[in-house]
Amino acid sequence: MSEHSHKLNDSCKSHCHCIKIKNLGVSFGDERVLDDVNLHMHCGELTVIIGKNGAGKSTLLRTLLGEVPHDGTIEFKETRTGNVSNSLRIGYVPQSLNIEREIPMTVYDLFASFISKYPVWFVKNRKLYEKIREQLKVFSVDDCIDKQVGKLSGGQLQRVMLSIAITPMPDLLILDEPVSGIDENGVRDFYRIVNEMKNKNDLAILLVSHDLELVRKYADKVVLLDKTILCKGSPDEVYEDPNFKRVFGGPAV
Repeated sequence: MSEHSHKLNDSCKSHCHCIKIKNLGVSFGDERVLDDVNLHMHCGELTVIIGKNGAGKSTLLRTLLGEVPHDGTIEFKETRTGNVSNSLRIGYVPQSLNIEREIPMTVYDLFASFISKYPVWFVKNRKLYEKIREQLKVFSVDDCIDKQVGKLSGGQLQRVMLSIAITPMPDLLILDEPVSGIDENGVRDFYRIVNEMKNKNDLAILLVSHDLELVRKYADKVVLLDKTILCKGSPDEVYEDPNFKRVFGGPAV
């Protein structure tokens, strides 16, 4: 199923997809932003994209989210049945949310707006309220359900966004530099939570990060991107690669 041996969790909530990116390219006008990107991602695996600013990391994520036209193919294969699909359920946590501190939107309002088909702004639905509280409890932020979103700390907001992103449990979770603006303890807690979630749900996770130390600790696979994939493999393999040293100017910490 991957370069590592992963035992399937009997309570796995994902559909265990293998995501195959083949010869992917993206152009904006005459500028080639991504070229000949080839990558496989597997359930139960944390794949981390690293690279300098302008390397195309965010463009790659936006392409997977269906926001950017591309050439090449993105294929989703259900590993249990072998069925190939052109779409899968993706959970997404952006780098940041531009929310005014005084906006009167509570965590419940924000969460409900993502998962409910009906207006939720004026009357709380008790059943929905309890469902949201249970999902927030997974990341220990259930006590924030009635708080204004703009008053949350960076760490609290990211945990709320994680709760939303896995409701329902996706096939692929995409995290775009999700710890920006969070203190050191919050960053380590975030990586620990993501790692536990990956193992418990056999979930495929794609994460963009600049923290090379934590990448080495938690990543199953590291991908060095500079418009194309320069190298990929285990953290140690990538950090010892000449391309890594050329891009970052020396060995990793």
